Amino acid sequence: MSLSPQFLDELRARTLLSSLIGRTTKLQKAGREFRACCPFHNEKSPSFYVNDDKAFYHCFGCGAHGDAIRWMTDQRGLPFMDAVKELAQAAGMEMPAMDRQSAERAERAKGLHEACADAAAWFTDQLNGIAGAEARGILERRGIRADTAREFGLGFAPDSRGKLKDALKDYGDPMLVETGLLISVEGKEPYDRFRGRLMIPIRDPRGRPIAFGGRIIGDGEPKYLNSPETPLFDKGRTLYNLDRAAPASRKSGRVLVVEGYMDVIALAQAGFGEAVAPLGTALTEAQLERLWRLNDVPILCFDGDSAGQKAAMRAALRALPMLAPGRSLAFVTLPEGVDPDDLVRAKGPAAFEDLLRTPEPLVDRLWAYELAAEPLVTPEQKAGLKMRLNEHAHSITDKNVSIEYQAEFRRRFENLYAKVREPFRPFQPAAKRKPGQKWKAPDPPVSDIAKGVRATGIDRILAKAVLAGLIRHPAEIARHMEVLGSLKLADGALGRLFEAVVDLAVEDQALDSEGLLTILAKSGFDNIASDLLRADQLSCSFTQKGAEPARAREDLDEAIAILVARPEVDAALAEATVALKARYSDEAFERQVSLVKEQQALDARLANLVQANEDARALGTEGN
Repeated sequence: MSLSPQFLDELRARTLLSSLIGRTTKLQKAGREFRACCPFHNEKSPSFYVNDDKAFYHCFGCGAHGDAIRWMTDQRGLPFMDAVKELAQAAGMEMPAMDRQSAERAERAKGLHEACADAAAWFTDQLNGIAGAEARGILERRGIRADTAREFGLGFAPDSRGKLKDALKDYGDPMLVETGLLISVEGKEPYDRFRGRLMIPIRDPRGRPIAFGGRIIGDGEPKYLNSPETPLFDKGRTLYNLDRAAPASRKSGRVLVVEGYMDVIALAQAGFGEAVAPLGTALTEAQLERLWRLNDVPILCFDGDSAGQKAAMRAALRALPMLAPGRSLAFVTLPEGVDPDDLVRAKGPAAFEDLLRTPEPLVDRLWAYELAAEPLVTPEQKAGLKMRLNEHAHSITDKNVSIEYQAEFRRRFENLYAKVREPFRPFQPAAKRKPGQKWKAPDPPVSDIAKGVRATGIDRILAKAVLAGLIRHPAEIARHMEVLGSLKLADGALGRLFEAVVDLAVEDQALDSEGLLTILAKSGFDNIASDLLRADQLSCSFTQKGAEPARAREDLDEAIAILVARPEVDAALAEATVALKARYSDEAFERQVSLVKEQQALDARLANLVQANEDARALGTEGN
């Protein structure tokens, strides 16, 4: 199906955004807008605004931004097409006509959805009937209450090859085979896939059953049996309980990833409704992307046994290339041989909450894993540790994050072996020593050097350009509050202007550029602010009036990253140079060379940023 821009624009125009968002978020009138505490992150004072005239929402705290369709995909977790269909139905709009093949697929999918829904209802009836007594006993022994079983739609599949087939015979064998409910073997009649199992429906983001997981009752293998992949069910893209966890994660401000169905169900019963689970496989890239749409740092709570910890590490390595500023993973390590289900049943929800208060960052998990991978006695083994850490850091696609990981691993490696390094003792003539005095070389003032470089190392031209960009785009200040702290090292009028701009933006998060300039003028900053905006010392998109917003925002992100990273690299290089002069070694020399390359890389990024803007302006001039 093809959706034209005109159709989507009409859909947005017919959708009153405040009414849509107000269904799940309490909004307060604020002039011509509405405001609320952001549903995408935890906060105490409102920074989330909804503008019906412009048909968008924006959070000045976490940067969440979008229209009605984006709200449905990000907040509700719906696929794009499902979001459009639901909004169109509410707005009384007909979806564009589909071609014949698309219509046939949609009709078939509708039948598959209905078959899965009827199968789920039938399994539930069996659980609550005479035949389900043993399955109910399993739930009771595991502490699963009847109301929890109803909420998750738990059921029972009798140990029969044909009871479900007979119950759903109106759908016909081919459709039931396509849903994965029947198994088709050449030369034989199709028969029930799930037999003698506790049944757990797997739902899509809209809450519709699309597949099933079955736990064996009694002895037998496999312990868990999942539906095969079908037109409705893509195992690598589906997360169990996503439909219920998405709204719960908005309230709790976190999303938990556990290994299995019963962990999810037990945690939900204990008050942790924000838990999801992959479906018998390692976390995939598609599942990680779904998790990051719910929260920037999902918490992995895999079992405390060896298999669980290996699964956590596989997830860590798979996530590395996909990391971005602010986007990562965290880990909770459970006691040996204990899973979340065991923990909450044995010690209650408080014990699990205690673990969640101090999750382990991804960088710590990688460091600990590689540190324990092999003995670190010989130079070769130590070099192996450094090589593995560097490989992890370089696997990160985002350059800024990669540089930070390289620097962090380097710092930890140096600290690990700092105590065993012996400073070089150059010969000093006896005439310059007192009798009996042993000569000792003074330790180089590395920390003082680093402190001095960091304090004076900010590129003032780039700092002025960034400050001009923040005045042009004050809404971006909230996104960069933490890293912009380094700009406070700038002295004089530049530093005072920066502090004034930040204070004003924090005080009034709806402030635009014109309003900010008006207030600055009243505060005596009009001349320096005007000079900044007129200055052409560094030509970047974010300093230009009327620049394309998305491009300006992207370039400003890059400029701030360079501005903050350069003093750190310069300081590290100063330390390395002093250390090399005090005691030459191949390792010290290689580190110095590496840091020089990092300096050059930052210079190249800045040059590319300026050149790209000049090229864009030149193209614009030619086009005119």
